[in-house]
Amino acid sequence: MIKDGKYIYCIIASEYDHNFGTIGIDGRSGLVTTIGHNGLCMVVSDHSLSKFVVNPDNILAHQKVIEEVMKEFNSVLPVRFGTIATTPDEIRNLLDRRYNEFLEFLKFFENKVELNIRGAWKDIDVIFKEISEENSDFREIKKEINTLKDLNVKKQKLTEAGKIVEKALLKKKETETEIITKTLKRTVFEFKNNKTNGDAVFMNTAFLVNSGRIKEFDFIMNDLGEQYTNWIDFKYTGPLPVFNFIDLKIFPEEWET
Repeated sequence: MIKDGKYIYCIIASEYDHNFGTIGIDGRSGLVTTIGHNGLCMVVSDHSLSKFVVNPDNILAHQKVIEEVMKEFNSVLPVRFGTIATTPDEIRNLLDRRYNEFLEFLKFFENKVELNIRGAWKDIDVIFKEISEENSDFREIKKEINTLKDLNVKKQKLTEAGKIVEKALLKKKETETEIITKTLKRTVFEFKNNKTNGDAVFMNTAFLVNSGRIKEFDFIMNDLGEQYTNWIDFKYTGPLPVFNFIDLKIFPEEWET
C-alpha cells in the first residue's frame, strides 16, 4: 500500500480549520484543507509519498489552489512547488519551530499581491534597424565586412557583428524596461526583473503591490498601453501569489533539527 503524505501549498494565519474543496494537485481532485498550530496553518491535500510528477498541469494546479486561498485571506505565503510533508505532526512541529519566521513574513506580505508585466516589441525588425543606425561599432564592422573577400575572415567578422548586435539589443531591453518600471514605481513596494525569451520580449517583471493600489496600477497600465499601442504588446497578469518575492523552502523535519 502506498502511503500518503501532505502536499503543502501555502501558509496562512487562522485559528480555525478550513476546507477549500476538492481542488488538489496531481489530478486527484484531492480535498484541500488546513493543518494548524497556534494561529498558523498550512494549506494541504493528501499526496503519495512515493511519487511526484513535475508537469505544467501540476504547477498550474499548485498556483490555482493558492489563488483560491487568496480570495479568503489577505496574507498568504506560497510554499515552493513540490513540497510534501510526511505527517500532520511534522507540519505542526514545523509551524512551531519556525513560528516567528512565518509570522513575520505574514505581517510583511499582508494585503500585498504580485502583478506581472511582459512587454514585447511588435516589430523586431524596426529595433534591429535602430541598432544598426545608432551603433557606431556595428556600422564600422558592417563596412569592413562588405570589403572582405577572405571567407574565413568574413565569417569571423560576422560573428563579431552578431555579438555587437546582441549586446546592443540587451542594452535596449534594459533601457526600455527601466522606462516602464519607472512609470509604475510609485505604486509598488518593489519589483523584480526576470529572464526574457526571444529577441522581441524585452521585459518580464514582477511587481509587489498593495492590493488597495491595484486600480491605480491598472490605470497606469492602460495609459502605457495607449501610449505604446503601435510599438509594444503588453501582457498584464494578476493579482497572483507573491512567488517572486519569497522562496519558502520547507525541508523534511530531520534536516531542520
